[in-house]
Amino acid sequence: MLPYPQIDPVAIALGPLKIHWYGLMYLVGIGGAWLLASRRLERFDATWTKDKLSDLVFWVAMGVILGGRLGYVLFYDLSAYIADPAKILRVWEGGMSFHGGLIGVMLATWWFGKRNGKSFFELMDFIAPLVPIGLGAGRIGNFINAELWGKATDVPWAMIFPTDPQQLARHPSQLYQFALEGVALFTILWFYSRKPRPTMAVSGMFAVCYGIFRFIVEFVRVPDAQLGYLAWGWLTMGQVLCIPMILAGLGLIAYAYKRQAAQGVAP
Repeated sequence: MLPYPQIDPVAIALGPLKIHWYGLMYLVGIGGAWLLASRRLERFDATWTKDKLSDLVFWVAMGVILGGRLGYVLFYDLSAYIADPAKILRVWEGGMSFHGGLIGVMLATWWFGKRNGKSFFELMDFIAPLVPIGLGAGRIGNFINAELWGKATDVPWAMIFPTDPQQLARHPSQLYQFALEGVALFTILWFYSRKPRPTMAVSGMFAVCYGIFRFIVEFVRVPDAQLGYLAWGWLTMGQVLCIPMILAGLGLIAYAYKRQAAQGVAP
């Protein structure tokens, strides 16, 4: 068993002002995405300025934060937030939904594209390889907060989390998700998107790979206490939300290459 590193969730405390590591991880994700996007900007659109890229990153970040928070409220714990609406603002306590954040990003992307002469999937294909940076940083934030830990296990790398009332050795599922949703997903998408791909293909690859990675980790991650398992003693809300994501991703990839082939043989 590995010892859990005791990291204070508060990174900086200046009197009543407290800056949490969880919040800083969002800044790491947004900043990293902007830096890598700037490297590919000329290939995406040589007429775009860094200012326009900054505008895109800003609106996508707003989509992540607002969509992620509202998604968690709606998908995972609506009754608790109805009882205490002010809890919605306490984001440092955790409680963000990837699937809600994805919906927020899609809406922000559609809105930004309409105003800047870009199609929805042109922008989504550009954004998709950058998303794992934020996902990976967010999972590190979960680990520092000692939240979203996994099931009890006897694997050599199990940890006892200070927030666990049972004090059992558990899977560090946050680190599994960091490795899969952050490192592995970034590697796949970064190299896949280096070559020209038909529009929608990169977005589809993101949906498929994320959905599969998340579905797998859910088997060793403890589900949210207020929901538990939804069916058969193993199906979680995260897995339910990933199933249509995987299917949609496969559909996008198939359609993208089919359309490319049809255009290639057209007179």
